[in-house]
Amino acid sequence: MDTTKIRVLIADDHPVVRAGLRALLESEPDMAVVGETATGAEAVAHINELRPDVVIMDISMPTNGIDATRQVRAVRPETKVLVLTIHAHESYLFRAIKAGASGYR
Repeated sequence: MDTTKIRVLIADDHPVVRAGLRALLESEPDMAVVGETATGAEAVAHINELRPDVVIMDISMPTNGIDATRQVRAVRPETKVLVLTIHAHESYLFRAIKAGASGYR
């Protein structure tokens, strides 16, 4: 049995969102939250230290999530970025995918 957990970094400027995502993810036996950041710049700054498999990235935060996604993928291409946002307009979707996001919700 493989006990390797999916390492997740949460990047969102709202503490309550981060706390909720952490609680949800940590209830899954195959996931571990390795860190939280409030800005895209912090996510990029800690990407090599934390070595997440996945970053859950907000778009609307200081150092926006689109730019941070692009930087994360450049620094650590093996890390997947999932964009989680309230923005439903498809222009955000296209920008996120172009920046290297693996998913958008």
